[in-house]
Amino acid sequence: MPRLGIRLHGGLAPQHCVELAVAAEAHGFAAVWFAENPLERGALPALAACAVATRRIELGIGVWNPFLRHPAQIAMDASALDELAEGRLTLGIGAGLAAPIKRLGIDNKKTLAVLSDTFAIVRGLLAGETVTYKGRAFTVEDVKLSHKPSRPDLPILLAARGPKALALAAEVADGLMVSNMSPPGFTSWAAAIARPARLVQYAPCVVAADRETAMAAIKPVLAGLLTTFWTLGLKVPAAKASLVDHSGIPETDFAAAIAGPATALDERFIDAFAVAGTIEDCRARIAAYRAAGVTDLVLTFVGPDPVRDMARFSLRPAA
Repeated sequence: MPRLGIRLHGGLAPQHCVELAVAAEAHGFAAVWFAENPLERGALPALAACAVATRRIELGIGVWNPFLRHPAQIAMDASALDELAEGRLTLGIGAGLAAPIKRLGIDNKKTLAVLSDTFAIVRGLLAGETVTYKGRAFTVEDVKLSHKPSRPDLPILLAARGPKALALAAEVADGLMVSNMSPPGFTSWAAAIARPARLVQYAPCVVAADRETAMAAIKPVLAGLLTTFWTLGLKVPAAKASLVDHSGIPETDFAAAIAGPATALDERFIDAFAVAGTIEDCRARIAAYRAAGVTDLVLTFVGPDPVRDMARFSLRPAA
């Protein structure tokens, strides 16, 4: 089974993030990952609070976007957070969510150049080096962090979807991050290009005592994600391909599912894009992700009681 983590995000107050991170650690989860999207709550306050409130669990940034954070700022904050967490931080970098970033007046066309430059600058700074770098997107001259980073080999993952970004991940990253709404078939295809030593994937999750309860809870969440990612797919071919080409679901069925009520979503969509059902159902879906190459499956618990759902996995070692 892959290592299991939980995903937190800007829709949650920092205090609630701390509660969930503490519960995840108590229930034996390996990691807590923090998503940061434009104009939602920033991840820094919750990350810092969770670093202090926990002792063992890995803290993942998934992801920081160099269109919103200069590489030097990424290195500054990541180094300080890793120091606070006593070496438990993993940094994810990605440059997605083009539409909301454009609304901020930012030109985000040079995605690959931005990512390549960011990795070069951030790695150098975290290694304690004096960095002079002239890139296509970012240029720095004779810059160095004022303090010695506590962990110069802090792992940096790249969130990628298209073939060029996946190829870049193979060159510069310590691992690959795969977003929600990516079926195991896509993950297997992406892993063949990126060849990641570590592959972290997000998926929504509901686990319940009976399958019907879990299906009722996951469908509206999945319907919302499906609409968001289908809209993205109409503009970004790689996003559409990840939905259609690797799920086994015809394109016409996607359009019909989006047009209909959430309750009409059939189990093909749930099996392709979620981990839901009884604990036995969930373990079967987790095994499918593992077979696709996932080393770390990060679950967004979307049911009414996420702490109870965590407890159902019983990941704590026996006494």
